[in-house]
Amino acid sequence: MSADTPESKRDDIALAGEYALGLLPDDEAAAFEARMVSEPDLRALYAEWSEALVRMADGAAEVAPPAALAGRVETRLFGAPARRSFWARVGMDGLLGGFAVAALALLLIVSPDLRDPGPQAPDAPLYRAEIAAEDGSLLIAAGYDAESAELYIERLAGQALPGRVLELWLIAGDNPPVSLGVLPGKDRIRLPVAEGHRDALDGGVLAISDEPPGGSPTGLPTGAVLAVGPVTRV
Repeated sequence: MSADTPESKRDDIALAGEYALGLLPDDEAAAFEARMVSEPDLRALYAEWSEALVRMADGAAEVAPPAALAGRVETRLFGAPARRSFWARVGMDGLLGGFAVAALALLLIVSPDLRDPGPQAPDAPLYRAEIAAEDGSLLIAAGYDAESAELYIERLAGQALPGRVLELWLIAGDNPPVSLGVLPGKDRIRLPVAEGHRDALDGGVLAISDEPPGGSPTGLPTGAVLAVGPVTRV
C-alpha cells in the first residue's frame, strides 16, 4: 500500500483484514457483509486478506494443545468446578456407578431447569436409599433430612410411562406399604414425611410403583413395582 492510496481505501483494507481475522463486533461485521454484497472492490479486498492468511498458515506445523488446556478454558468460561455432589459426600457415588454418572451428566447438559436447580440435597442426611430397577431403567436416589422432616428425591434415570405416574412407597417390616406421595415430573423434589412414618424409615424399604394419574386409588400399589431400595442410616 503506497502513500498515494486514498484514505478511504486504506480504511477498507484495514476493515477487510479485521473481518477476515474475526475481530469485528457482530454489528460491524454485519454492516461489512452488507457492503460486500454491492461493492466488488470490498469483496476483492476480503479475498486478498483471506488468501494471505491461508498462505501464512500453510507453513505452520500442527501442534497438539496441552492436555490441561481444555480444563483451563472451561474454568475461564464457566468458573471453577462446583463443590462435590451430595451423593459423593455421603458415599453413594461408587454405588451409583458409571450409568448414573452418565445419566446425570446428560441431565446437566440438556435440562432447561439449570437456571433454577430446584430443591437442594441435605448436607447431612440421616438416611439414604438407592431405589433402582434391576435393568437400570429407573434410578432414584433419596436422602432424609431430619431437620426439615423431608425426603429429598433425585431422579437420575427413567420416567413414568405415558399417561401414568410414579408413586413412592415406604415398606416397614411386615406392615402394608404406605404411600409417601406421587412423584411429579421434576427431577429434584422434597416430600414431607408424616410424623407417624419417620421412625419407619430406619431399616425400611422404599419402592416405586406404576400408577394411574393421581396415584393409587386403593391406598396400596396397584401397578407394577418398578424399583426398590433399602433405607440405610448414614
